[in-house]
Amino acid sequence: MLLTIIIGCEIGFWVLLVAGLIARYPLRRPRLGAALLVCVPLVDLVLLVVAAVDLRRGATADATHGLAAIYLGFSVAFGHSLIRWADQRFAHRFAGGPPPVKPPRYGWARARYEWREWGKALLGWAVACALLVTAIVIVGDDERTRELSDWIRNLTVGLLIWLVAFPVWETIFPRRPKS
Repeated sequence: MLLTIIIGCEIGFWVLLVAGLIARYPLRRPRLGAALLVCVPLVDLVLLVVAAVDLRRGATADATHGLAAIYLGFSVAFGHSLIRWADQRFAHRFAGGPPPVKPPRYGWARARYEWREWGKALLGWAVACALLVTAIVIVGDDERTRELSDWIRNLTVGLLIWLVAFPVWETIFPRRPKS
């Protein structure tokens, strides 16, 4: 059931985002668009409540509980920039706005960009791990929460791989334009 709610929340996120942008630009209803965009984080709140209630009712934590925490963490960290990314494209396409800003491709500007993105990932990791640890403490049963501990370990490994593969690599070996 929780997996279905996670999928529903992901769909709800995109539906509210697109509906907000359609209301804002093609329909020229900026207040309605803003109201719909403000509702996007409410989808995360629904997921958080459902996952917490499921664990409080005695469920054994499984992959979907970990996935819910990760979804929430990364939604907090990347949600704003994702909405800004989509907003730039809609404004350009439907309201005559400037072309969307593209990330830098070369040099130190690219390295700074990668460090900023990794900083968002670090925030997402911190939020997800805080939610996972909170669930582990609230449930108070190592057997029922082993899966959540595994998620923390795997998420940490993924974050470290991201660190080395992108910001550290771009800092040590910055891309240069082809001559």
